[in-house]
Order: sequence, then structure tokens, then C-alpha cells
Amino acid sequence: MGQLSPGVIWFWPSWSRISHIVTRATITYNAPARDCPTADNVMVNVDLSLTFRIGPDAEAARNFVYRLGANRFDELLAAEAEESIRGLVYGVTHDRVNDLREEFAVGMLATLNSKVTPYGIQIMNVKITDVKLPNELQERLERTTAFKTKMGELEKTFENRVRVLDDEATKELETIRKTNARKIQEIEAERKRFEIERIEMEERAKGEARVEEVNATSKAEVALKKAQGKEVVAKVNSTQNAEALLKKTQIQCQKLQIEADQKSNVMIKDSEAELKVSESQAAAMIARAEAEAKGAEALAEKRRYELEWARLEVLKDIAKTGRKFITGSKGEQILNDLVPSSGM
Repeated sequence: MGQLSPGVIWFWPSWSRISHIVTRATITYNAPARDCPTADNVMVNVDLSLTFRIGPDAEAARNFVYRLGANRFDELLAAEAEESIRGLVYGVTHDRVNDLREEFAVGMLATLNSKVTPYGIQIMNVKITDVKLPNELQERLERTTAFKTKMGELEKTFENRVRVLDDEATKELETIRKTNARKIQEIEAERKRFEIERIEMEERAKGEARVEEVNATSKAEVALKKAQGKEVVAKVNSTQNAEALLKKTQIQCQKLQIEADQKSNVMIKDSEAELKVSESQAAAMIARAEAEAKGAEALAEKRRYELEWARLEVLKDIAKTGRKFITGSKGEQILNDLVPSSGM
């Protein structure tokens, strides 16, 4: 006839009654399966928990009440759950039973929904709460799992240790490489510094050598100029002295020659005059002339003596002014002029 709305009903007809009350709450259902054989014939106990609800509308509730009912739904759900559990467990070995919880839940949810949806029931969730193997086998599996876990931990510890050793070796190698690179850079910098110092020392030595060379060249040129100047001065002085001595000697010689010529002319005139007077006086005159000739030789000896003193005076003047260095033909000429020849 329909459904009633929730709430308080103040007047209820006596000819009306409620036939069934269906809750919309979610209901939890446990479906254990005992002694399910695996592919390797090991008996396993599996506890299954599922949640369902009836609805969501009144038509679904009517289908549940009039087409299935609670008792038959219990039988259907128990049979379907156990069949699904046994089929799933039989397809795997005992060591993989614990790994099939998620796979079983997804497959079981789809199977049960396909079976109960026409009766207005919705399966919300399916979950395997527990899987029990035989005690001895369970202990062996636990020991195996513990051993595998320990092996995994040891492998991870070993890998971690290897990784740590590898990192330490890499770090030490990198440190050695950086240290060697730094040492190489220091050696290279020191080599460059030494090379720069060597170049600076070479340039300094070259500069000092050039300065010394320039100084030596300058000193040599100055000394050469001084020597040349002194040579020129000495030559000029020697030439002037020689010319003065020569002029003086020439003048004295000319004077002596003139005096001699005058005396000879006078004597010739006197001789010619007296020759006519008396030939007796000729011998006396000749004697007197011979005496005068001897006197002329003595006078020439005196002139040579005076010339020698003049030469010595010149040497004295030259010696007083310092040492002279005269070479070449000019020096030889000056020496010949200053040193008397063997014929004098």
C-alpha cells in the first residue's frame, strides 16, 4: 500500500497496520570460511567481513521483503561468500594467501553485488579480516618471513654500508684530487712567480749592464775627448814652442849672419883700402881676421849653449803642467825638436 513518512502520527486508523520495518542503516556481516584448501592442499581459515544496506528507496525495500527475506538472504550471502573464498584460496598456494586480501575484496564485492542487487541490497564494502594457516605452518612462515625480513635488513645494511664506504672513498678521492689540484696550483703559481722574478732579475741585470755600458762608453768617450784635447793642446803648445824656438834661432842666426856679413864687408873694405896702403899690414889683418873667425866660432858655441838652456826651460815648463801623452809624427817631431841631435 505504500510507506509512511517518519515522525509522530497522532491519529492511527484501526484498520491499518505495519507489516514490515526495514532499516536504512549500514549492517556489518561476518562470513567465516573454515578449512579452505589451497593449491598445495593446505587448509586455511578465512574470516570475511562485509557491510551492506537495503535501499536506497521503498521499491528496493519491498523487493527485499517480498522476494528474498532476511533468512534466505543470510543463506545466500553465506553460500556466495564461502564459495567465493574457497575459489579464491584454491587458486593460490599457502604462501600467497595473505597477499590476496585486496584482490579478493575487489572481486568479491563485484560478485556479491551482481547477485543481491535485484533483491534491493547494496554491498558497500568487503574485507578479509583474518587468514589463519595451521599453527606449525604459520610459525614456519613467520620464521621464514622474519628471516626474509632480516635478510632484507642485512642487505639494506650492507648496501648502506657499501654506499657509505663508496661515499667515503669518493669523498677521500675528491679530497685527494682537490689537495693535488691545490698543490699543483701552488707549484704552478710558485713557478710563475720564480719565472717573473727571473725575468725581473734578467731585465734588471740587462738594465744595469746597459747603464754600466753607457757609463763606460761615456767615460771612455770623455777620457778619449780629454786625451784628444790634451793631445791637441800638447801639439799646439809643442808647435808654438817649436815655432818660437825656430823663429828665435832663425832671428839669432840671421843677426849673427848680418853681423858677420857686416863685419866681413867692413873687413873687405878695410882690407881693400889698406891693401893699397901697405901689403905689409895684410898679414896682420889676415891674422886679425883669423882671430876674429875663431871668435865667431866661440860665439856660435855660446849660442848653442843658450839654445840648449832655452830647450831645457821649455822641458821644465812642460814637466810642470802634468804628464803629456803625445804620439804620432807630431810627437816624434816635437821630441826631435826638444832632444838635441848627435851632430850638435
